[in-house]
Amino acid sequence: MHLLSLHDLSPEQITGMIKTALAVKHDPGHWARSLEGRSLYLLFEKTSTRTSLSFALGMQELGGRYFLQKWEDSNFPLGAIEDEVRYVARNVDVIMARLKHHADLAKMAAWSPVPVINGCCEKYHPCQGLADLLTLRELCGSLQVRVLYIGVLNNVFNTLAGSLPRLGGELLALTPVVNEPSVDKDVLAAAQATGRLQQLNADEFDTEALHKLAGQVDVVYTDTWIDMEFFNNPANAAEKDRRLRLMMPYQLNEALLEGCACRVMHDMPMHPGVEITRGVIEAHIDTILQQAENRRHAQKALLLHLLAPEYV
Repeated sequence: MHLLSLHDLSPEQITGMIKTALAVKHDPGHWARSLEGRSLYLLFEKTSTRTSLSFALGMQELGGRYFLQKWEDSNFPLGAIEDEVRYVARNVDVIMARLKHHADLAKMAAWSPVPVINGCCEKYHPCQGLADLLTLRELCGSLQVRVLYIGVLNNVFNTLAGSLPRLGGELLALTPVVNEPSVDKDVLAAAQATGRLQQLNADEFDTEALHKLAGQVDVVYTDTWIDMEFFNNPANAAEKDRRLRLMMPYQLNEALLEGCACRVMHDMPMHPGVEITRGVIEAHIDTILQQAENRRHAQKALLLHLLAPEYV
């Protein structure tokens, strides 16, 4: 079994992983030797803080070991993916790859005899999604929640859309900007078929209307408006300016959230003064850091389900 996106999993598989993540988080010692003798290969074409730390520490805390390699330091850019991945699989039990292109991950999974995990690509972010669902479960007591996503239609949005509505939650989406490489019509169609995805028309939401809506949901979720690999790239300046111009009216700020009881989630890294203000960050920092910490617990649950299902 591979994990390339959450919409490939059944609701029962996803909730099973969340249940395991809760158990692992509350009693880590019980699982300390469950992956003893197992090895994890971590491959990064995209930069990372949370993905690298959560998988590396998570594997160690389960008794296993890991090897971390940057894409540019490997021979993946030089050789054929099908050859390189089969070699890597001779040495490890599971592969986590954080790549720019989903097509490369799909090829790795097609040729790898060991599980391949998508650590993030332009279309999906299933590892973040598991942590998000775990956090929602902790914050609200169940996944029958109302989440307002304000941001770009991107890999994070796809992951929420491909999971939360199928688990009984309601997702309201305000996405004035669409990251075209992220578009997955099948995911959106499946989410809409549940009746629990509402794609909102940004032209109908001024500050007052958006403030009212924020007061009617359990969680407001935002993400970076600019892809990480492009944020400081001068060649992307025109696209960055375009996105900022379109998105700034929907920034998470104090005026928008004044008097609202909702929690704020952000998957990090954050850009204070862009998609979210420093004041909102600090008011909700405990929730945001809980969400970030949950990456480790969710990743441990994922590794257990892939490598040691007898423990879950």
